[in-house]
This record gives sequence, structure tokens and C-alpha cells, in this order.
Amino acid sequence: MPLAGPMLGSVLSSQTAKASPAAKKRDLFKELGVRTFINAAGTLTFMTGSLMHDYVLDTINGASKDFCLLDELQDKVGEKIASLVHSEAAVVTSGAFSGMTLALAGILTGKDIKKVEQLPHLEGTGMKSEVICQKGHDIVYNHALTNTGCRMVMVETAEDVAKAVNEKTALMHFLNIEADKGKIMHEEWVALGKKYNIPTSIDIAADVPPVSNLWKFNDMGFDFVVISGGKAIRGPQSAGLLMGKKYVVEAARLHMPPRGFNIGRGMKVNKEEILAMYVALEHYIKQDHDKEWKDWEKRIAHIENTIKPLTAVTTSISVPKLGNVTPNLKIAWDLALIKLTNKELQEHLRTGEPSIEVGGGGENFINVTVWMMKPGQEKIVASRIKEELVKALA
Repeated sequence: MPLAGPMLGSVLSSQTAKASPAAKKRDLFKELGVRTFINAAGTLTFMTGSLMHDYVLDTINGASKDFCLLDELQDKVGEKIASLVHSEAAVVTSGAFSGMTLALAGILTGKDIKKVEQLPHLEGTGMKSEVICQKGHDIVYNHALTNTGCRMVMVETAEDVAKAVNEKTALMHFLNIEADKGKIMHEEWVALGKKYNIPTSIDIAADVPPVSNLWKFNDMGFDFVVISGGKAIRGPQSAGLLMGKKYVVEAARLHMPPRGFNIGRGMKVNKEEILAMYVALEHYIKQDHDKEWKDWEKRIAHIENTIKPLTAVTTSISVPKLGNVTPNLKIAWDLALIKLTNKELQEHLRTGEPSIEVGGGGENFINVTVWMMKPGQEKIVASRIKEELVKALA
């Protein structure tokens, strides 16, 4: 008996579906002509930071399927994050930089909506307008604080702090990665803030590992702490965390979207990033950090053992104390025997196949890290560096 029309159509459609190959995924980097590379340099923003794990990407995809109220999501996620990092409150921000701007804005205005609307215009408002910072901590990212209309006041000693504090002082800011370049250490900075009744803050943007830094400075008593989400935590590159005292975070929220009458309107974080940041943080805290460290050591040792035997080459492994705390390999060579500058080596690695980015150094050395490499890429990096050094050997 012949198949009826609808049934026949159904059978043919089924057979066609089985016969058709799966649609090929687009490689937009190739399509657009954008170079991709093996990252042997670290979590640098201009290199797009770090790569998100699959569970973070799954979270982003899942969150994209439904609507929710942004404030309710920040409330719920903030509570969870605060419990993980030992703070009174927390909120997902569009990076550590925006966290600094928003937190200081909150300190300046409190919950006074009229004042929120006036920032960054402080003159005649009665709001405070100065931030005290150590000279050794004066970097370009402090622009996040001056975005509020405040000016920076530089000090070096506790005596300088005493002289600098006045009725205009809004905040005392500390930069963890430059802690060794200042004369006042973390605990004393917090104590001075309490002595003069001035809030204290700390920027730890790139300063995990160790994982304990996520709660160390909250436990120490800083009023707010900011960190990047797209580095070691491997959340979205455009996300970060503001954590600290409840009064700071609640006021900072008034300067964030979805509200549009503030200086932080452009610092938008979407629902996918908020949830992805929470999941990335949760997984990062729970992961086996000792195992991860041993893996880094093994992979950096492979590169060193490949390069070290070369004539006129010396290697050394070190671990930074304050930021990007991972094994770093320095590869140096005698320019009299190996006719190659660090810039030339970097360019050869960059334009080779596959493309590789390594850390800069002096004229005759480069720096290599493995923590942003995919498994097995350390072998490719070791082989290519060796190849270029041997090629340049006089």
C-alpha cells in the first residue's frame, strides 16, 4: 500500500536529516582574519585575559534563555559571594576598575539620591573630595578613583597620613601588588584608617593565587576590596567583584545599572556575566590548588629542561610575591653568541605557526608562564623557543 502524502514527507525528512552532516561551526577568528595564539605571557588584558572553563560557558548559555530582574539577581548572587569571601556584602561589577569607582562613589554619596545624581561634580555639594594613597602605589588605575571627581593626595609615612587627613578625606587606598614599594603595610594602613575614621580600600585585581587573598583582606578589615574576574578565577573578562562592608556595597549599587542617573550607568553587567562570575568563583575556591600548582611546576620544568642545555643560555624559575603568583621562567642568552634580541625572538614566535606570545624582558631575555596554556602547549612553546635560539646561535 503506498505511503500517504504526510507520512511520506515525514519519512523523507527523517532520512534527509540523518544523511545531512552536522552544520559546521564558524571559526570567526579565521573568518575575520584575527590572529589567535598560545598564551605563554599570563593574564594580560590586551591579550584578552584568561579563558573561561566549560562550566562558566554553560552558565552563560543557560542564563541567556530567560529573563530576570537585574537587582534581584545581584541581591541573591551578592549574598552567596559574600559568604564565600568573608565579607558583609558583595556585587558583581564590570571589572576591578569599575568596582573602585562605584565603591568610592558610594562612600561619597551614601544613599542620598541627589548626591548620586551630582557626581562627578563635587564642588558646592558638601561631599568629600580627597583620597590618600602612598606614593609607591600611584599607578594609572587610580584613575578609577579620580573618575568620581576626587583628587589623589600622596603620602609616604604614618606621619604624612596624619598631616594629610582633613574634613575632605573620603578614602585611604592601598595597592596590594605594590605593597613592597610603600612604607606602610596592610595592617597598619587599616589601623590608621580606623584611627582617623576614614574608610580603607585595597585593589587586588590580579592577586589570586593564593586563593586565600579572596578573604584575607576582608578579614583584615578593609572597607572594600576589588578584584578582576577574568584572570585566575577565569570568569568573564569583563567582570569583577566588589566586596566589603555592607554600607559601601549598598551605596555603590545606587551608582550601577539598571539605574541611569549616575556615573556608573556605562558599567553594565548582564545577567549572564553575574551568574558566570558566581559559578567561576565557586569552582575556583573549591578546586585543588595544590594539584594545580604541581601541574604548573611540571610544565614549566619541561620548558626549562628543553632550553637549559643550549649553549650560551641560562634559565631561572621564580615566583612573584604579590601578584600573578605563579611559576615564571626567565630565559636569558649571551648576545655575543646568540645574535637575537628579546624583541626579535618575540616577533619570530608571534609570526610562527602556531603563533606564541611570551612575556617581555631585557634585551637578552624573555619570561614565560604556563598557567594560561592549554594542556600540551608547553611542549610546543619549548620546541619553538629552542628552535629560534639554535637558529640564532653564531
